[in-house]
Amino acid sequence: MKKVTKAPHQKKPPLSTAQKIKRRNFISFSAFFALSAGAVTGWKWLLDAPEETPGITAGARAPLRRALNKTELFFRNFFGNNHLVKTYPKSRAASQVRVNSLIGIEDDPNFDPKNWVLYVKRKNQSPLKISLEEIKSLPKTEIIYDFKCVEGWDQIQHWAGVKLSDLLLHYKLDEQTKNQYMGLETPNGEYYVGLEMESVLHPQTLLAYEMNDKPLTLAHGAPLRLIVPVKYGIKNLKRIGTMTFSNSRPRDYWAEQGYDYYSGL
Repeated sequence: MKKVTKAPHQKKPPLSTAQKIKRRNFISFSAFFALSAGAVTGWKWLLDAPEETPGITAGARAPLRRALNKTELFFRNFFGNNHLVKTYPKSRAASQVRVNSLIGIEDDPNFDPKNWVLYVKRKNQSPLKISLEEIKSLPKTEIIYDFKCVEGWDQIQHWAGVKLSDLLLHYKLDEQTKNQYMGLETPNGEYYVGLEMESVLHPQTLLAYEMNDKPLTLAHGAPLRLIVPVKYGIKNLKRIGTMTFSNSRPRDYWAEQGYDYYSGL
């Protein structure tokens, strides 16, 4: 009986350089079109998704708002006072500080800087009324940092005032800071922001009354404005009139227009 022997396996000839290039191009373009199709499908799904129920936030698609809220909780769990923004020497500060918005401070016929006071509302107590002179009597702090706007521009700016945490400590507002949020509004109530307490107590957060070693101009929020370097500019309220505390999110002007409530850097 003859023994059957298998024919030796013949190896395929190696691909030529041109064939290798064609194969790589095919794989690359296939992956590109597959990812593009997925991105278009996802974008269409988001555009067709229902808008969130209007409330403290509004104007965004419901899935996007859920994602933003989860992102906020994630970053708040890891936020700490050791997270400091980079600072610069005075020589780097802009001499002409950009004015980006006058919402809440433009055309306010009832506003008189001479009569300005900061109203601090406290639960079950009468509101505190703090004058600019009283604020200036507290230790002064300066910061030169890169102010960032959600529109994409940034500018190194020089501000000075009192640490917000120092003011809260001086006026014995410890019970109020046990709340999760602070709300700030302009005197006419037309512009308002909400801040989580971690950012309020951050060591670089200021109530600023000076810019470039001079008193604030009206366009920059005189007599007192917020500087919170760990946030985008939309949270840096000009001309603070009222301060409140709560365990629920205070109303926020831009969050009501669809922006991220947290707006952190």
